[in-house]
Amino acid sequence: MNNATRTPLLFACMGFLIIATGVLQSWDSALNLLNFGLIAAIMALGVNMQWGYAGLFNVGIMGFVALGGVAAVLVSMPPVNDAWAQGGLRMIFALAVGVGTIIGAIMVFRRLKAQRFRGLIVLAILVIGAMIFRALFGPARDAIEAVNPAGEGYLGGLGLPILLAWPIGALFAAGAAWIVGKTALGLRSDYLAIATLGISEIILAVIRNEDWLTRGVKNVNGLPRPWPVPYEIELQEDPGFLARAEAWGMDPVGLSTLTVKLAYAGLFLLVLLILMWLAQKALQSPWGRMMRAIRDNETAAEAMGKDVKKRHLHIFVIGSAVCGLAGAMMTTMDGLLNPGAYQPLRYTFLIWVMVIVGGSGNNWGAVLGGMLVWFLYVQVEPLGTWLMSVMTAGLDDGSALKQHLIDNAIYMRFLVMGIFLLLVLRFSPRGLIPER
Repeated sequence: MNNATRTPLLFACMGFLIIATGVLQSWDSALNLLNFGLIAAIMALGVNMQWGYAGLFNVGIMGFVALGGVAAVLVSMPPVNDAWAQGGLRMIFALAVGVGTIIGAIMVFRRLKAQRFRGLIVLAILVIGAMIFRALFGPARDAIEAVNPAGEGYLGGLGLPILLAWPIGALFAAGAAWIVGKTALGLRSDYLAIATLGISEIILAVIRNEDWLTRGVKNVNGLPRPWPVPYEIELQEDPGFLARAEAWGMDPVGLSTLTVKLAYAGLFLLVLLILMWLAQKALQSPWGRMMRAIRDNETAAEAMGKDVKKRHLHIFVIGSAVCGLAGAMMTTMDGLLNPGAYQPLRYTFLIWVMVIVGGSGNNWGAVLGGMLVWFLYVQVEPLGTWLMSVMTAGLDDGSALKQHLIDNAIYMRFLVMGIFLLLVLRFSPRGLIPER
C-alpha cells in the first residue's frame, strides 16, 4: 500500500478511535485526547524537522517545551506591582550587568585575538562581573520573593493577551536553541544528545528554583484563556446558551465544558494546519532537498559547497521553536505552569516514540504518530485497570494480590509503549507513514 492510500486510511482510523472514545467513555475524554493529541503532534513535527530533515539527535526537547510554558506566564499574567516596587528595577539592573559581563568578555576575547594575556583578562572580567552580579542579584531576588510568597512572590507578567505568548514561546525556545547550536552542533551525534539533555536540565533547574521568575515549584495558576475560547461560567450565565442547552436536552454545565474544549480543538487544529502547510512547502523546496542531502551525506554536501554547520543551526532553531510554541499552547490549555510536571519520559522519550512510530522524515507521519501514541499512552491506564479487574474477578475482594495488580495497572502503559514500538519497528521499520 502506497502513502497516498495509507495516509488517509490511518488518519481515518485515528478519527474512529477518538469517536469511539466519545461513544464508549465520554465526549469530554475524547476532546481531551484530541486537544492534547494535537499539541503532541506539533511537538513531534518540531522534532521531525530536526531528526527527519537533518539527522540531528536532540534529547533536550523538554527544556524547549518548558520555555514555551514560561513565555505564557511572562506574557499573560498581570504584573505584581509590590514586587516590582521592592526589587523589580534592581533585578533588571542585575540581569543587565550579567549580560553585559558576558558580552564584554566576548568582545575583549575577539579584539585581543592571540595576545599573551588575553585569557587572564577575559577571566578577570568574568570573575569581577560575576561578583557584582551576585551582589546585586541576591538582595533583589530576596525582596521580590518576600512579597506575599504564598500567593505571589514573583514579578508576574505583562498582562497581555495569552495568544501573544505562543509566538513569543517559540522565540524563547529558538533563542535557547541558537545558543546551544552555536556551541554543540559541531559535536558528533551522541555528544550532541548529551549536550542537549544537559542544557534541558539546566533550563528546568532554573525554572524550578528561581521563584522570582515563575514561582518555582509553587506553580502559577489562573492563566487567562485565549480568544475566542470562553469561560464556562460565562456560557452558563448566557440566556442564549441556556436556551440552546434546554432545546438540545443537555446539561448546561456539561455543554459549556464541551464548548470550551471544542473551541480549543479548533484553535489548535488551525495552528497545526498552518505549520503543516509551511513544513510541507519547506520540505518540497530546494532548501528541503538540500537539508535531506546534508542528512544523507554530509561529506558530499560539503564538497558541493554547502555550509553544513550553518544549515544544521537553522533547522535546529526552527524545530526547537515549534516545540516552544507547543509548550506555550499546552500551558495555555492547562491554565497553569507546573515545572514539576516536565518529566523526560513524557516530554522527550514519548515525543521520540511518536516520530519513530509515525515515520521520521514525513510530516504527516509525525502528526499521526503524535496523536496515536498520545492516545495509547492515555488509554492504556483505564484499559489496564479494567483488564486487571477482569483477570482477578475470581479472587476475594480482600486479596493482597488482587489489590496489588489493580493498583499497579498504571505501569502497563510503559509495557504497552515498548511492545507497540517494537512491533512497528519489526513490521514497518520506517514508520507507519514512511518518507518517500
